[in-house]
Amino acid sequence: MGFQQGLSGLSAATKNLDAIGNNVANANTVGFKQSQAQFSDIYANTLAASGGGVLAGTGASIATIAQQFSQGNITATNNSMDIAISGNGFYRMDNNGVTSYSRNGQFQLDKNGFIVDNKGLKLTGYPVDPLGAILTSTPGPLQMTAAMLAPKATVNVTAGLSMNSNAPVPTNPAFNPLDPTSYNNSTSATVYDSLGNAHISALYFQRQAMPVASLGTATMAAGSNVMTLGSTIGLAVGNSITANGTTYTISAITSGTTVTTTAAAAAAFGPVAPTATTAVSSSWNTYLTVDGTPVPAPAAPLTTLTFNTNGTLVTPVAPTLSAAFTPTGAVAQSLTIDFAGSTQYGTSFGVNSLGQDGYTTGQLNSINTGADGIIVGRYSNGQTKNMGQVVLASFSNPQGLQAMSNNQWTSTSASGLALVGVPGSSTLGLLQSGSVEDSNVDLTAELVNMITAQRSYQANAQTIKTQDQLMQTMINLR
Repeated sequence: MGFQQGLSGLSAATKNLDAIGNNVANANTVGFKQSQAQFSDIYANTLAASGGGVLAGTGASIATIAQQFSQGNITATNNSMDIAISGNGFYRMDNNGVTSYSRNGQFQLDKNGFIVDNKGLKLTGYPVDPLGAILTSTPGPLQMTAAMLAPKATVNVTAGLSMNSNAPVPTNPAFNPLDPTSYNNSTSATVYDSLGNAHISALYFQRQAMPVASLGTATMAAGSNVMTLGSTIGLAVGNSITANGTTYTISAITSGTTVTTTAAAAAAFGPVAPTATTAVSSSWNTYLTVDGTPVPAPAAPLTTLTFNTNGTLVTPVAPTLSAAFTPTGAVAQSLTIDFAGSTQYGTSFGVNSLGQDGYTTGQLNSINTGADGIIVGRYSNGQTKNMGQVVLASFSNPQGLQAMSNNQWTSTSASGLALVGVPGSSTLGLLQSGSVEDSNVDLTAELVNMITAQRSYQANAQTIKTQDQLMQTMINLR
């Protein structure tokens, strides 16, 4: 009789409805993976069957309830601690030493700084050393620290400058940071000492006059306004030359060795060595002050920047200089200043780049997780520091995982061992911070499946009813 088939069909349809109902119930569960009831037929093992006879089956059964690990939609949240997996992999969760696996990335910090889910299970990954380097050891619970970031004293300063080739020699050759006539240009940067205190460092640039020795000797005839020099290289109209106790201003350069002056010589002289000139050179004395105090004190040039006729820096060959000072109450420090890339062209003075590598102490403001799983802390001083790295686990047979409550799975012999790695490595997916992975349940499809399962249940019930009617007919035979 067909009661067996109908009963098995009712049982299978009921379990199918259970799976569908569970999918529908978890349509809004973050990281949930829908299940699918997979049917198998049943045949009795009889002598007739072994002889090749054709038999009606004895019904249907549920072979397995298989979870479908397809990707769910990723939705942005307002919690920077939330993380979504885009691709393959599971989070490793620690529950007092017991490891489970999850796709639910709704995380938060507990009172001890551990990253936990809403059930208190701890997210695992790689720790960092005090400098923020990832330690790829055995994964363990990730713990964030809210400790302030220690300050870093400035060591290196970089300055990319554009000097003005048309700048004059300052009227006061004795440098004084309070006297703007003693330098051409300046720029400043904030540097930090070992306590994180800020100091204003200022660089000053003073155009140098052409050395009088480069002019050779000078001669002039009485009443003449023509001066003969050993060389006129570097001279320009408007420059003045002091020779034989008198200053002469150049009105024209007539050849490689003669210039015309605006005044004539009262008496003939020469050859004599000029004693001064306002002709400019391609050299700039560079001075430094920290909080207004010259370094070194008394004020002396730290270095001289010299440019060639193409406007590029030629000296110092290694365009760096060091300046030592001792901040009040802090460790003595030395600044290394690098002028590489500085130029001298026919444009106004400009600062193309200016930087330094120190910072003050910082308070942790936020935590973000990169696509590669590295957790980065951002501090109030603008610095960042690695605080750990999330790891993921994959399995040769994820269908072999044992489902548990609270969006957790455990590994089994059927799933194989967990293959642990960082996001983006091997077959593992990437992470997306401030987001979660939605359930992969297609609610519309599940409602259609529910209608189909309902019809199957009704049809199986109808076979039992028909068999009952047939039996009743046989009983009523006389």
